[in-house]
Order: sequence, then C-alpha cells, then structure tokens
Amino acid sequence: MSITSAMFTGVSGLLNNGESMNVIGNNISNVNTIGFKGARMLFSDMLSQNIGNNSQIGRGMQIQKVENLFGQGSFETTENVTDLGIQGNSFFALKPPTAAAPVATQNAAFLSRAGAFHVDNTLTLVNPDGYQVLDTQGNPIKFSNTGAAPTTDFSKIVKIEPNGLITYLAQDGITTLYYNTSGAAGLPTTPINAGTVQRLAVVSAADLSGLEKAGGSLYKATATSGVPAVAFTLAGNQPNGTSEKVLSNSLEQSNVDMASQFVKMIITQRAYSANSKTITTADEMTQEILNLKR
Repeated sequence: MSITSAMFTGVSGLLNNGESMNVIGNNISNVNTIGFKGARMLFSDMLSQNIGNNSQIGRGMQIQKVENLFGQGSFETTENVTDLGIQGNSFFALKPPTAAAPVATQNAAFLSRAGAFHVDNTLTLVNPDGYQVLDTQGNPIKFSNTGAAPTTDFSKIVKIEPNGLITYLAQDGITTLYYNTSGAAGLPTTPINAGTVQRLAVVSAADLSGLEKAGGSLYKATATSGVPAVAFTLAGNQPNGTSEKVLSNSLEQSNVDMASQFVKMIITQRAYSANSKTITTADEMTQEILNLKR
C-alpha cells in the first residue's frame, strides 16, 4: 500500500470518528430529554487490497450504521395524572392536529415514548407540540363538554390505568366516567363498560432499530420496522397490563448514561488524534522520499 493510500486511510478514520463525536454529543445534549433514546455509531472496515500470497492490507474504515438504543429509561414521579410512561417496548401513538382522523393504519401514526401530555382547550389529549394522542380506534382522545349535561360533561382526567383505561370527572364534581370514544360522552364506571370502551392506544414495532427519528421525540415507522400496516383495534392496541403497562404520574427519562458517554468521548477523541498522527507521519515519509531525489 502506498504512502498516499495510508493518508486516505487516516482520513477515513478522521471523518468517521468526527461523525461518531456528533452522535455522542447528541446523546449528551439530550440527557434530560423526556423519552429520548440514545444512539451508537457502528463501524466496519473497507474492502481490503490484495497484495499477493494470500495477504491483504486494509484501506480504512467506514460508518456501518447509527443504531438507536431502545433500552428502558428510569421513571420520574410527577404530580400530573396525564404524565405517562410505558413499561415495555411499545410506543404512544400520535397524529398532527391537521391530519385527518382516524389514522388509517398503525404504521401511519407518529410514535413516541415521551408522555408529557395535557388536555388542551379543545378537550383533546395532546403533547407539548400539539400532537394528538390516539385511542384504540385511531382517533384523537377527545372529551365532550356540551355545557348542558353536568353529569357527563368533561371536567378533568382523574385516573389512567395500566391497561390504558381513562377515567374522568364530570362537571358536577361527583360523577366519574370512562372515556368512551372521541368527542362522545363517557360511560359509567362499571365492570361491563370497562371491557368495551376505547382506551389509550399503544403500538409495537417488531424491529425497533428500523424506526426513523422524526424530531420532537417522535419516530416514524419504516418498511423494516415491522409496525403493523393495519387499522387500530381495541384488542390489538391496548396495553396488556402485565409485561406492558402505562404508568400514570410518571415520565420516562432519557436512557443516556452520562458516564459511559464521556468514556466513549475520550476513546473517540484518542482515535481521532491517532488518525491525525497517521496522516502527519505519512506526510513526513513522503517528504523524506522527495528529499532523496534532490
């Protein structure tokens, strides 16, 4: 391998370790972002050069993949009943406020682990950016307040159960009802109704690494993520309440470990410096060869 090739090998290390530092920096900058999932850079070697006698010389390295890490983050207890976290691998399903309802298929929804929700002035459960939280019909969770039915008109959410069942207090300050369907009056909190009313929807992905970040702590399904391309259903999209639970008064924190990120930062910086030294040394060797010709 020529000295020039050695320089290009060093350059590949410089460029790709620089990109790795960007990934680490993004992880650290989001250490306090609710529901954030960190990422790691995976490298692979480039096609080696055959030099005879079954020998090969490497030509440097390249980025193989930036892989998102979906490990469970810790939970912070809050005072808001609409602050939600998910224990398990599923996601909350959301849609932009301007998009049509219902969302046709599960893979058309935005997915998120950030559950800092609140009820807005249209009585719709939304995230801080106004994205609407979906129920198990693919409709936004929207409550009813006609102004003329104090025993069913919405006042405030008082309970969200691990299986996604939502209970709200009526305007009379006494009656509690289950959220039923989007924009409709709730149903009495009886065992019969508990099995039939719509709930907070969750969506699962067969291959989490296939999800695409969409900004704002949101993800989009891709062809490789395995999110079902079917409609939302009560049976298929409610949390099962055992291995998969919705935790009220809780927010999932970023899964970024600050200590490990600083260790990776040091290692990456050392690799960057070493590749820089490779280029410098190759340049000095080139100068020595040029001096021999004088």
